[in-house]
Formats: sequence, structure tokens, C-alpha cells
Amino acid sequence: MQEVYNKEIMPGVELTCIHTLKFKTGCLSMTLLVELDKKTASMNAMLPDVLRRGTARFPNMESLAAELDDMYGARIVPALRKKGEIQCLGFYADFPDDAFLPGREKVLERTAGLMGEMLLSPATSGGRLRPEYVDTERENLISDIKAEINDKRVYASRRLVELMFKGERYGINTMGSLQEAEKITVHSLTKHYKELLATSPMRVFYCGAAKHDYVERVVREALSGLPRAAVRPVPETHVPDSDSTAQARYVTERMDVGQGKLVMGYRLGEAMRRPDHAALMVFNAVYGGAVTSKLFANVRERLSLCYYASSSVDRLKGAMFVSSGIEFSKYQEAMDEIERQLEAVKNGEISKSELEGAKKAVVNALYSALDEPGGLESLYLDKSILGLSIEPEDLAAMAALVTAEQVSGIASHAKLDTVYFLTGEERDA
Repeated sequence: MQEVYNKEIMPGVELTCIHTLKFKTGCLSMTLLVELDKKTASMNAMLPDVLRRGTARFPNMESLAAELDDMYGARIVPALRKKGEIQCLGFYADFPDDAFLPGREKVLERTAGLMGEMLLSPATSGGRLRPEYVDTERENLISDIKAEINDKRVYASRRLVELMFKGERYGINTMGSLQEAEKITVHSLTKHYKELLATSPMRVFYCGAAKHDYVERVVREALSGLPRAAVRPVPETHVPDSDSTAQARYVTERMDVGQGKLVMGYRLGEAMRRPDHAALMVFNAVYGGAVTSKLFANVRERLSLCYYASSSVDRLKGAMFVSSGIEFSKYQEAMDEIERQLEAVKNGEISKSELEGAKKAVVNALYSALDEPGGLESLYLDKSILGLSIEPEDLAAMAALVTAEQVSGIASHAKLDTVYFLTGEERDA
């Protein structure tokens, strides 16, 4: 039996509590929701790592690790995610559930308290965040940003987003930019940290055997020092109307790569005016988001035009992305076939097996996420940001009823916006 409880427990702080005896491991997350901004994205990205280095009571990672070991090996890790044009930063914890431990253990209370300390009482020096922690994590962030270039599949996808959404917040990398990361100082990060705490909305999620009144009490205590000034509303993700007259942009870049990366971005336009989230998920699975999809079965398997080919849909931004790895010489052929398969979906050329396979994939993915605490946490964060009133189980039930007409209806609004091709360097004859 699962009970879901949702309440604003402090100004701008919303608690979602799922009471269940299904798991022996509980989870707790505290997430600040911040509008993506190129000037602050890098600071937001590194802040949880800096705060995780130590607190006023446990000033270094060794003392923090000892405390977590004493809490039956509880784990608290930094969390950074991008949801539409929202940067989500904070902490995620998992720990043995009190209900399954001997004696009257209070691991949940101690975990919430320690997470609150990391967030509100970090290790400081002279009233600022510790310089050695800031310096180390800034260098780690710079290394992570540079490392993206080495993973050409990730790099190509990021470049498409930058190009397609230039001038929109969605185009900003979750980790920010190398230029902004290099500018971060102890002073700038401390100032930004204090402003975030005072003004950012927060989502707190708990899943486990504890009742909601107890969870609410321990979370309130953990966050009792949270400064609340003029709390901003949850940032919105702008979904522009499609321009039917706009022509797709084609960008080719060269690097020393052995395999071409073809990435194509579509806007879903009218389909996002009143989005049908279940149908959007099934549409993606029919087209390229499942092993039964048209891209996998035709472009990859039947025609062997790609080493891999798949699609994904961002239901917040109303965008679809197709990612593929190809031989350099097959650029035009692969692109044409990817487009041809989308036209087939638009025309309703969807077999019964394709539709049923897609629906099964979506339903299984949702229920797989419901079967572990971390998956639940992610689903309910999405639910909160999307403003959905239906539960994930209901979304799965709706997905199982999606028709081919609904799928082709969404596909009919998909318009190619940007094509990015990463190819090899030209060689002298």
C-alpha cells in the first residue's frame, strides 16, 4: 500500500512524501530550482560539490564519511539536473530504512539533519566558503566541461542544443561554460550561494516507511535555518510557437573522429499547446525511443545506415532529438531515411506491433522507475515541474490506451529545426 502526501511546509518549500513498505532502503532529496542563466550555471553546477566537502560540525570529507558510516552506511551525494530551462541542484540520499533496523534507530532524522547542515551550515573560513574547497571543485568542473569534448556522442548532442536554442535558456549547458567556470571565486560563489538559499524554490522528496507527519517534522527541523526572503516562483520553460516558414539550419563541423555523429533537432510546436504527456511518450517510442521503433528497425537494422539511431523527447521544452552514429559518406542517405521514417509516422503508417511494442516500452519504463526509490524521486520531480496532477501509475495506464491516431497527430507537428553533423577532418590527397 502506497500513500502520497504533498504539502508546502515552508515558504517555497514543497514536500512530497511517499509512505511505502515496499523498500528496505529509504531516500531523501532536497532540490533547489533555479532558472538557467549563462552567468550562474557554472556556479550552480559546482555548488553542491563544494557544500558536500564539509560542514561546520564535520569540516572535512573524512569526518563526514565517519558520520555516514555510523548511520549504517547512509549515502548523501550532490545532484545536478536540467529540466527544461530549470537547473536543479541539491542533494540525494539513500539509507537503511528505520523500520527495518534493530532498535529505535533514527537514520532518517540524522540523514535529514546532516543534509540540512550541508545545505545551510557548510564549512567556512572568515565567513566565506572554504577557499581550498572552491578551488578544487572549480578545477574539477573545468575538467568535466573539457571532458565532454572527448565523448563525441555527448559533444555532438550538446552542440546541437547550443545551435538550435541559441538565445534561449535551454541552450545553456547544465555545467555552464568554460569561460564562466574559470571566473568563479570564493567571493562570487559565497554571494551567489546566499542568494540562492534566500530566493530559490525547493522540492523535498522522501520515500520510505516513515509516516508523513514524522517526515515533515524532521525536514522542518533540518531546514529551520533556511533564510526565506522574496522566494521566486518556479521558473517556467518557454516553448515558442513553431514558425512554419522557417527553414532548417544545417551545420557541419570537423574533428579528428573515426565515426560521424548526425544529430537532428525538431520542435513539436502545436502539440505542446495542451500536451498529452502519455501520447508524447508513446510517439517517441514508436519513432525512435524503443527497440521496436522505426529508427531502430529500419535505419539501423534493415538498412544498416547507422551504428546507432534513437530519438528522445523533452516534454518540458517541446523538442525532439534524433541521435545517430554514421559513416561519413552516408550523411545524406541517413538523414533522408530518418526524415522518411518520421513522415511514415505522420501519415499513420504505424503497424499494430510497432504501436503495441512502443506502449509496452513506455509502461515498462514507468513501472521500472516506480520499483526503486531513486526512480520514484525522479518521476515526482518531473511531475512537480510539469505541473501534472496525475500519478505515474495513471500515466502508465493512459499510455497503454494511446492510439495510432494520437501518435500521428503529434508527429504531424514535428518540424525539423537544426541538423548538426560532426565529421572527420579533411585530408590532403
